Amino acid sequence: MESYPNLRGDYSHMAADYTIAQDWANYTEKEHARWRMLYARQAKLLKRFAAQEFIDGTATLDAGDGIPDLEVASARLSRATGWRLVAVPGLIPEMDFFAHLARRQFPVTNWIRKADEIDYLVEPDIFHDFFGHVPLLFNPVFADYMQLYGEKGAEANERGTAKILVRLYWYMVEFGLIRTDNGLKAYGAGMLSSAAETKFSIEDKSPNRLRFDLKRVMRTSYKIDDFQETYFVLDSFDELFEATRRDFAPLYDLVQRQPEITPDRVVAGDRVITLGDGSWKHRRAAAA
Repeated sequence: MESYPNLRGDYSHMAADYTIAQDWANYTEKEHARWRMLYARQAKLLKRFAAQEFIDGTATLDAGDGIPDLEVASARLSRATGWRLVAVPGLIPEMDFFAHLARRQFPVTNWIRKADEIDYLVEPDIFHDFFGHVPLLFNPVFADYMQLYGEKGAEANERGTAKILVRLYWYMVEFGLIRTDNGLKAYGAGMLSSAAETKFSIEDKSPNRLRFDLKRVMRTSYKIDDFQETYFVLDSFDELFEATRRDFAPLYDLVQRQPEITPDRVVAGDRVITLGDGSWKHRRAAAA
């Protein structure tokens, strides 16, 4: 696989769309135990930090006993929202990922992190993909949004704007927050599969929390190897779906003419919910 030469997964037996057999019977008891530990740790945080829609989806999946069989979970998901799960060896090219989403198929990595990677993982594993992403696919509005997002991929590829489109996924699928009657709640897979960032995203004084604005999100770069310096906040999943229904072509043209915004900045026009103090960088440096 020339595009991703250093990835962990076994790409030697994949189909043309990067799917593979999950091979559920070959998971070891140690791997199932690792899943149970990760699941129990994150589940304890949900009531306090997670959006109710995520909590509801997690309860429906009921996957705390061990690494889930994707075919079993897929059947349950299909009955609810018409989505299904497909196993993949790890990260796949953007266009193939978009194509799966457009067909209401969510790619789930088939391997689980090692014991020394419990708190930090470079590549997404089955825990991140399943625990972090699948619960919200039971929500009809979010499920429709994910398909619509995938359908935007072909146009973004043709226009050379896939990088801009990916920012929407990063900030609103991996690290999104939502405003509720009980305060800000997390729904993004990136933080809800990470014990440390789940708490950081809601309680820490360091990051900025800004009201969602589609163009602002598309202009904002991001880091993949640290806590986020800015989170964007929805009022509802309907807001995200409606924003994504618009024609992106004029928006791409506008964004490409403007400078990108670094993840730590607050700029004129931002609707600030909480202004971060940026202290995480200093705390991390002091602990190094």
